[in-house]
Amino acid sequence: MPSVLIVSDSHGSKEELTVINNRHNADYKIHCGDSELEMDDPVLDGFIKVAGNCDTDARFPNEQVNTIENLTFFTAHGHLHQVKTNPLTIAYRAEEEHAQVVCFGHTHTAGAEKIGNQLLLNPGSVLLPRGRTEKTYIVMEWDTLENIDVRFYTVEGEHLDDISINTSLT
Repeated sequence: MPSVLIVSDSHGSKEELTVINNRHNADYKIHCGDSELEMDDPVLDGFIKVAGNCDTDARFPNEQVNTIENLTFFTAHGHLHQVKTNPLTIAYRAEEEHAQVVCFGHTHTAGAEKIGNQLLLNPGSVLLPRGRTEKTYIVMEWDTLENIDVRFYTVEGEHLDDISINTSLT
């Protein structure tokens, strides 16, 4: 069963990223931008990374499309897709890339939502959360497209059952 660790908006904090990374032995890792670190910072080793509006390293791409096992992931920070207003712009962009999973940040608000044949995931922020007091991130696992588990955690490792979901992309 593949697992993907998804974080966003760490805003220069290496400590939270290190703790989270050490806690989970994820097969894949995604950072949805605003790391405020250099592209080659060791704390970001192994992460699929994109540029956020606060990132200054020009080596970060604005978007990434990656196929992980049997799912295609579209990752962008979201500031170029107006995600604070409406998630449809980023969903349409991901659809152009035939992505089933859309990972983004920028709002600092944790959430998971299935819209049509897409799963939109915002891990929230591991440093400056909005809408909740907890600093959050996601671990996503699946064995089939009918059984996708999206679990939200606090930086302290507490599972947040109230916003975690189990869904299907069929």
